[in-house]
Amino acid sequence: MLLDPNYLRDRIRTVPDWPQPGVDFRDITPLLQDPKTLRVLIEHFVFRYMDQDIDVVAGLDARGFIIGAILAHELNVGFVPIRKKGKLPYTTISEEYELEYGSATVELHSDACRAGDRVVLVDDLIATGGTMMAGKKLLERLGATVVEGCAIVDLPELGGSKLLRESGLNLFTLVDFAGH
Repeated sequence: MLLDPNYLRDRIRTVPDWPQPGVDFRDITPLLQDPKTLRVLIEHFVFRYMDQDIDVVAGLDARGFIIGAILAHELNVGFVPIRKKGKLPYTTISEEYELEYGSATVELHSDACRAGDRVVLVDDLIATGGTMMAGKKLLERLGATVVEGCAIVDLPELGGSKLLRESGLNLFTLVDFAGH
């Protein structure tokens, strides 16, 4: 599937000075609002993963849920949420990680996947890589193989994509933005 490199980039809104001064927040909401753009976005991921024998799609809280659930549906596989601490009602495993602006913890149900499951890990954006790295560690603790991490946006200057690749994670993103 051919994609004009600017098609998605032109539809991502930049919100200056949010959540703090000096930060340009990359807002994917406009991608989700337009049905044609949402379809193009999802189909790009579907074509990438449809022949890779994926068992489960795991989405990172919260925007990874949106893309991940649709992708799982299109691939006809299950979806599992990786949530912020305290949001899952059943027995969980957890992983703490560092963010740009502090630390956080994510959790996964202890029965979210089985040993040997092939998983695609989805988020909207890669910044420092902490959230995706924590998700990868959780899935691997359950015995799953994380085939690839994917996101719409990469902010390479923050070093997350480099960190993830150096950890051995294959990583696929659609749009890169310079700066923060």
